[in-house]
Amino acid sequence: MKPDNKILIRRKWLMLLFIFISSCNIYKFHDISIPIDIKTVKVNYIENKAPYVNPQLSPKLTDKLRQKIVSQTRLTQTNADNVDWEISGYVNNYSFSTSAISGQREANNRLTVGVHITLNNHKLDKISEYDVSRNFEFPSSQSLEQAEASLSDEMIRSLTDDIFNKIFSQW
Repeated sequence: MKPDNKILIRRKWLMLLFIFISSCNIYKFHDISIPIDIKTVKVNYIENKAPYVNPQLSPKLTDKLRQKIVSQTRLTQTNADNVDWEISGYVNNYSFSTSAISGQREANNRLTVGVHITLNNHKLDKISEYDVSRNFEFPSSQSLEQAEASLSDEMIRSLTDDIFNKIFSQW
């Protein structure tokens, strides 16, 4: 084969590979359900109204949810008042309990975090509400502060995914 033919064949393969990879990304977000007329979203600060307040939870959760919406949807994030969708919420549960006992002693503890989310669809003048809750296990040898530090990233990621799925996948 001539060198020009090899280059042409490589380009065709690269083009097919690019199309395949691009189509995978489209498929990845196939389950997201956003009406075509919805273009903007405002994510308000998720307050912490739980009896026990982890001061880092609300700002991290709010920021991570904003990032996820911007990176995984076609919606434009704005702080304006005239938005199509407005998302707000609050942490309504932040508690811990013993989850396992071994030999008359605590073996594991459980941290439970619950969030109440409100989606205000200004286009339809409709409000939808969702509750998400997650349990996070940690050894009883850890203090609550140690568990919070080690579970922080997992808590934020898991809760953000659950909130995102409730709003956009409607499951």
